[in-house]
Amino acid sequence: MISPYTAGALVLVALIVFGPSKLPEIGKALGKGIKEFKSGVADEAKKPEEQQMMNVTEQPKELPQADQQTKQ
Repeated sequence: MISPYTAGALVLVALIVFGPSKLPEIGKALGKGIKEFKSGVADEAKKPEEQQMMNVTEQPKELPQADQQTKQ
């Protein structure tokens, strides 16, 4: 767990490095990334039957003829 002094030091260093105008943008981007990650993990946990279907490889029903490939 991060102590309050460590968190304060990290904020102070971030303020010095990035400046006060960039910190809200960085926080917004970080929050958006975390939200998308959580929703992606939740979607994966909800659909185990689709996971099983992704492991199955399907053979093509009909292969194109050799002369059709050379014309394109």
